[in-house]
Amino acid sequence: MTQQATLKTIYRLWWPLALTWLMMAIEGPFLAAIIARMGDSTTNLAAYGIAYAFGLITEAPVIMLLSASTLLARSRSDYLRLRIFAIGLCALVTFLLLLLLVPAIFVPLTTTFLGLSADVARHVYQALLLLLPWPAAIGMRRFYQGVLIAHHQPGLVAVGTMVRLLVMSTTAFTLWEFGHLPGASMGACALSAGVVAEALATRWLASRAIELSLSGDDEDVVMPSYAALSRFYLPLAMTPLIGLSTHPVVTFFLGHSYKPLESLAVMPVLYALTFLFRALGLSFPEVAIATLKDGKQNRDVIRKFALYLALALGGGLSLIAFTPLNIFWFATLSGLPAELVQLAITPLQILAFFPALTVAIGYQRAILIDAGITLPVTLATALEAFGIFSILTLLVLYSALPGVTSAAFAYLFGRLLALFYLYRSCSGLQRCDPLLSKGPPGVINGKS
Repeated sequence: MTQQATLKTIYRLWWPLALTWLMMAIEGPFLAAIIARMGDSTTNLAAYGIAYAFGLITEAPVIMLLSASTLLARSRSDYLRLRIFAIGLCALVTFLLLLLLVPAIFVPLTTTFLGLSADVARHVYQALLLLLPWPAAIGMRRFYQGVLIAHHQPGLVAVGTMVRLLVMSTTAFTLWEFGHLPGASMGACALSAGVVAEALATRWLASRAIELSLSGDDEDVVMPSYAALSRFYLPLAMTPLIGLSTHPVVTFFLGHSYKPLESLAVMPVLYALTFLFRALGLSFPEVAIATLKDGKQNRDVIRKFALYLALALGGGLSLIAFTPLNIFWFATLSGLPAELVQLAITPLQILAFFPALTVAIGYQRAILIDAGITLPVTLATALEAFGIFSILTLLVLYSALPGVTSAAFAYLFGRLLALFYLYRSCSGLQRCDPLLSKGPPGVINGKS
């Protein structure tokens, strides 16, 4: 059944998801602030950061279950097939994290490769043990969140995230006041408790949406087999893995650039500011997928909403970047000294329209995912990473720019490269239109 969307209906679908992303953005700084107030804060902050990074890498394969279930949740067969697939994938990522904790793997990785002291490595190990439930809980809650979005119930997604923040903060405060865990372990325990609670709450909140999926018409099956589902999902699984790998490499380049210490100090503050605006754009792809699933006649209104959202986010960050608000943000709110404030302004101005590019890429990804074509999504991310590393190499080796400014140019170039590639892919899609039953070779039930 097709439904005609309007800007108002899309906004109603989008804003609870945007709120969810903003709430999740609070989580990291909140836990870091508590760990910083506990004993041996330097060691525990470092251990928590490393354990969190390992957790992000292991969870990467399940992140795109949100997009997959948003697309597939309306057909009974697709829903049941994806649920079994999601459970298997969650079991696999949990096994990978458990494998990482085998001493024969963990010790060389942390002490030899990363060069951690025995004390820091011990804290990382204990934190990772407590993070074992985290990747699977992330996977299943994203699966059920997609079911909710597919049936236009995004407000319940935000409710689940509120449960997560409540349980996480309660666990953190309780362990801080009455527990005896070190800071890194406290943070890991609070994270795990929060996401497990969110996964359980989201499953309960999705009960009605699940009933709708199970009663869905199997005439519109998109993935007729597990093989087709695997071909569809594998590129999606690789996308966040490639994206997450860029951040440690950028950190490495910053450490070898002009003004390395200053750049390393400014980068987290710059990233946090841009993420506040990008988070509002990261909530858009699933909105677009759900709306396109209602009928391809909605493509024009989705494009219009994406344009307005991109202008609003890019304009909002530009207002800070190109006015005295930049001094207020970096000096007053962030507490940076004067020399770091001056260093931060130029890269912020370079990245002023980065949130707008995030929305544009999200729109293009949604078009491709709705058509069942996922390989270009991964290739675009790989091209973006290649562009970032290439520009950083050139600027670090052959320019006198501060490292954080070089990184800003690199991030912008990489994002534009990905945007151009996705634009070409979407243009080709519109020419052959595989949304129709008569598509090019390799189309599965009207979808590639």
